[in-house]
Amino acid sequence: MKTLVSYVILLGLSTNLLTNSPIANAQTAKIEEFISVGNEPFWNVTVKKSGIVYSTPDAKKQTFPYLAPLKADGRPADLVRVYQLRGRGNNMLIIKKVSDCSDTMSDKKYPYSATLILDNRVLEGCAQRR
Repeated sequence: MKTLVSYVILLGLSTNLLTNSPIANAQTAKIEEFISVGNEPFWNVTVKKSGIVYSTPDAKKQTFPYLAPLKADGRPADLVRVYQLRGRGNNMLIIKKVSDCSDTMSDKKYPYSATLILDNRVLEGCAQRR
């Protein structure tokens, strides 16, 4: 009987660990879609359920699998999102809520700033929800 109780407890913990894993949360959480843009050099990143796509006007394009973003501990959920871009190196997209972010080419105002770290390059830009 003790073995059966231990098994049931272990099974319950395993189920709980699986449902609290980042993979399970990414599948069940509402996926927010964003578009991030930058210029000089021109680039954009689209975040959606089907993947995270980085592209440039000269046809460079990289697609990364969607992973639920990391959020800042002890801060509102909408303040900072860090999307890990799986592949070579420590690639990531950081989207942060700001009072406004200005696209220097069009003077359009965005509610988020965007920092893209890709292949040892750091690119700054702005972002908005899709």
